[in-house]
Amino acid sequence: MTNGFKGLKVWQEAKQLAIDVYHLCRTTELAKDFGLKDQISRAAVSVPSNIAEGDERDTNKDSVRFLFIAKGSLAELQTQLEIAAAVGLIPKQKQAELEQNCQKIGRMLGALIKARRP
Repeated sequence: MTNGFKGLKVWQEAKQLAIDVYHLCRTTELAKDFGLKDQISRAAVSVPSNIAEGDERDTNKDSVRFLFIAKGSLAELQTQLEIAAAVGLIPKQKQAELEQNCQKIGRMLGALIKARRP
């Protein structure tokens, strides 16, 4: 038996991504750019938050809607990380690593959406 949304592998991966992003925001030049740091942090937290909210909805239709929102937040995060790397606020290697994680989570979200789509 799973623990609701906490039992979802995609939620676990997205939560770890958010934690990794928070560490990045504190330990790189990104810490000095309050605007972009805030945007990146919010997008990162939005992914697992929307997965959790969607999983707790009563219908698959509602669930899928929030999973799509999580997917949108993931794309937003990818864009912001790419910009941060391009302007030298984070190491390109770290951005590439996080990009791979984002792509993996995106595939997982796509599969979950497909499974729950009415």
